[in-house]
Amino acid sequence: MEGLPQRKANRLKQYDYSRPGFYFVTVCAKDMRCCFGEVIKGEMILNEWGKIAEKFWKEIPKYYKGISLDVFRVMPNHVHGIIVIGDVGADIIRPYKRPSISQMVGSFKRVSSKAIHITDNNFAWHKSFYDHVIRKEESLDKIREYIINNPLKWKLDKYHPKNTIIR
Repeated sequence: MEGLPQRKANRLKQYDYSRPGFYFVTVCAKDMRCCFGEVIKGEMILNEWGKIAEKFWKEIPKYYKGISLDVFRVMPNHVHGIIVIGDVGADIIRPYKRPSISQMVGSFKRVSSKAIHITDNNFAWHKSFYDHVIRKEESLDKIREYIINNPLKWKLDKYHPKNTIIR
């Protein structure tokens, strides 16, 4: 896609993305459009669309058994968050299948887009999303710190429009 870094396959081959664990996810607006608000003096100020994205991100656990959220942040053109898939075991009455990260992110993108389209039909999410399976406590701590401090370092962020290579 023009103007955006070349995408590469980021999924681990033969990895079950519904396994219990911590997953770092980044979901971007199409064409890196800054449409969720702005960073002012190191603080993210959400606009109407940003508040919609935040609302539906927070609601992910309401729709998926055994899912919780760790830190997350809505930025001007993307959302960073850590999704935790818990080990809920087997449900005797109804066998339970854990959702995958792709199912949850797809659902988030679908419902948030639908809500945003009520005010403006020109919004779209980027086709895919970035994910990272967090395997070590020290990685979890660094990712949490990155997400929390993202507004303070916004001008240096690779998702900042001035840092995106236009070809």
